[in-house]
Amino acid sequence: MTFDTTKGDAGFGITGLDNILAGGLERGRVYLLEGAPGTGKTTASMSFLLEGARLGERGLYITLSETEEELRGTARSHGWTMDGVDIFELVPPESLLDEQQQQSLLYSSDLELGETTRMIFESVEAKKPLRVVIDSLSEIRLLAQTSLRYRRQVLALKHYFAKHQATVLLLDDLTTDINDKTVHSVAHGVVQLQELAPEYGAERRRARVIKYRGRRFRGGYHDFTIKTGGLEVYPRIVASEHHTAFARDVLLSGVSELDDLLGGGIERGSSCLVLGPAGTGKSLFSIKFAVAAVARGEKAALFIFDEELGLLYDRMQKLGIDLRSMEEDGNLIIEQVDAAELSPGEFASRVRQCVGQQKIQTVVIDSLNGYQAAMPQEQFLVLHIHELLQYLNRQGASTFLTVAQHGLVGEMKAPVDVTYLADTVILLRYFEAAGNVRRAVSVIKKRSGAHETTIREFNIGEDGLTLGEPLSQFQGVLRGVPNFVGPGAGLMGDASA
Repeated sequence: MTFDTTKGDAGFGITGLDNILAGGLERGRVYLLEGAPGTGKTTASMSFLLEGARLGERGLYITLSETEEELRGTARSHGWTMDGVDIFELVPPESLLDEQQQQSLLYSSDLELGETTRMIFESVEAKKPLRVVIDSLSEIRLLAQTSLRYRRQVLALKHYFAKHQATVLLLDDLTTDINDKTVHSVAHGVVQLQELAPEYGAERRRARVIKYRGRRFRGGYHDFTIKTGGLEVYPRIVASEHHTAFARDVLLSGVSELDDLLGGGIERGSSCLVLGPAGTGKSLFSIKFAVAAVARGEKAALFIFDEELGLLYDRMQKLGIDLRSMEEDGNLIIEQVDAAELSPGEFASRVRQCVGQQKIQTVVIDSLNGYQAAMPQEQFLVLHIHELLQYLNRQGASTFLTVAQHGLVGEMKAPVDVTYLADTVILLRYFEAAGNVRRAVSVIKKRSGAHETTIREFNIGEDGLTLGEPLSQFQGVLRGVPNFVGPGAGLMGDASA
């Protein structure tokens, strides 16, 4: 589903939010922006008014809950000035706050509600804004006291603003009755902001368009963050919307024996999963393809979840791979990813930005174990990975992912099974032979063509990554304790071979 930005919409000035709204808010309508305190409603609504001011449209912020100074302080924290935006701090008349002046035959809430509405209308008549924010409905709901009076009051506001052709954003902090859906039925559209608190790590925020009359929007939850400068919204990836024509040529790793094992190499625009226990060399196998891409004159990106970058640089340097120089030349992008601080949506947005804006053609994600830590529910991780891989594949980017399995030898399990998503699966194993712990590699899946079905031993040393001949003299290598069945050992560095 591809969205065309509707000309003339009142946008928020927040690229991701306007994207999921299919362009912004249709003008002359009343919308609801709801969420618990701290979800970013005030920041989003300020951005909405400032975007209007940038376009020469007068904006009015009517506040019933915060003072004008508090609002200006919030704006300053984002580096904003409220030029072009009027702030109307609505406070009840002094007579309504004086107990001696209150009438006994009429509830004070009746007076306050009518007076509040009158003051809202007067401020609009005086300023004649094209964009209006009312913060918040919770105060009006409390004054109305009953659901019927509250609904009538919201309808009165809606009809009044419809006559003035203003685009209105009603804020609701859900502090009174979260089950009251009165405004949902009245508003032209409803956007909900949520804040989630994981058991460990930073809070996570997400946005969802619940309703938008007469328009297709991008459904589901979309991660967002609040940073200096406003909200950053990361629309959920829908891979089917992205298609790019490219040649599906074969890519080499630079290690001839590994390329032979892969049946000639990896097809461009495909995904490769490197699976194995800790320490078998999963990162090195993946990085070899990134280094080969740079050698071809292409750009590559490494997203490192688990390893500290300084250690990675030094470790690769000892194997003859100078990551720092490739990074300094601009051919390699290396990002350290903190799973505790980064939402899956923000990570996917970073990857998309690299591929889309910097023309990255090889992407390494090391590892999915770290990615999983950012996802509280495993089934959603698989969906995230599926959409991300499909997107990258359709952009012609080759993706290499690593997964660390639990255990070292014998039967091992992966924390999340994504083998069916990857186009190619490389399996690494430890095995015991001649009193030594050795490493073996095999290709167990390749969608794009034939591959070797053999198991090869490999070494990691000063010469980098080297693979030996197929271990045709052994059975049970994948179990960890093989049986010798041939006349020669057939092991790398074994003089009897």
